[in-house]
Amino acid sequence: MKKLLSWSDRADLLAKALSGDGVFLVVLNKDGKANAMTIGWGEMGIVWSRPVFIVLVRHSRYTYSCLQSSESFTVNVPGPNTLKEELLFCGTKSGSDIDKVAACGLTLAASEEVNTPIIEECALHYECRILLRKQLEEVDFSSSKILQKYYKENDHHMLVIGEILLSYAEDTS
Repeated sequence: MKKLLSWSDRADLLAKALSGDGVFLVVLNKDGKANAMTIGWGEMGIVWSRPVFIVLVRHSRYTYSCLQSSESFTVNVPGPNTLKEELLFCGTKSGSDIDKVAACGLTLAASEEVNTPIIEECALHYECRILLRKQLEEVDFSSSKILQKYYKENDHHMLVIGEILLSYAEDTS
């Protein structure tokens, strides 16, 4: 059973996951099929007086095109020390080649507020409606160190800001 949370509750679990094995970003492709990708970069906060989750996805990733055509995404945070193999698989395989959710034996469940499903096996979920997509370009960076370290191939990320409509966790009480 899921317990509704304020958007910022359990930020500790999210931060640990992003600093460790990552979290699952789920988005629908243009045909309505769910694609899961492991992300290790993301941010929660307030933008335009709304709670938001910001994700970064490179142009070269299949998930990029999914985010271009979708209205929403979910962020799914595994419990501590769980789903490590699934996170590795979803971070190294492309959804254009394989159904990663099925290959990992993960269970999709309907979300409450968006049409993008959640991954049931995860402990914490964020349902987000896309508000903005911004493709980063070289001129956007003031630090050449960041460009040299993360963008040697000019494969810049797209920033996607999603309004957090709902967040909930597995009720362990």
